[in-house]
Amino acid sequence: MTQRYATIITDDDGREVVSAIGAFEGAAPQPRLGRVEVVAPGVLIGMVRDAAGGFGFPQAGIGGHAIGLVLARLKAQASLAKRAGSAKPAALAKPRRAKRAKKKTRSRKPAGSAPKAGKAASDAAATVMDQVDG
Repeated sequence: MTQRYATIITDDDGREVVSAIGAFEGAAPQPRLGRVEVVAPGVLIGMVRDAAGGFGFPQAGIGGHAIGLVLARLKAQASLAKRAGSAKPAALAKPRRAKRAKKKTRSRKPAGSAPKAGKAASDAAATVMDQVDG
């Protein structure tokens, strides 16, 4: 008789989550990670064990960590408005105009002039090569 087995792992929040499902005959498979248990035909990967011991998908909603992030952002905006001493909210204040960047100019050198050190080095290399070639 074939039975459905699920690999159950514990996520960061401490919830038990179905990470893999397989149908096997005979003995239960050996788990590599988590634990293996028999599950009903309707259980799917990603389901979480509920308080009653069954499985279901987690409810969509705002988590506690998301609320903390929103509150921290609101506090930061309020402290910036107090520090600026502005009666207007930051969204209504006019943005400052950016300063225009100055144009960079390059010095122009004549196209035919070569640095003297480079020419001397190339002449020395040429004489060495002549000596090597024989």
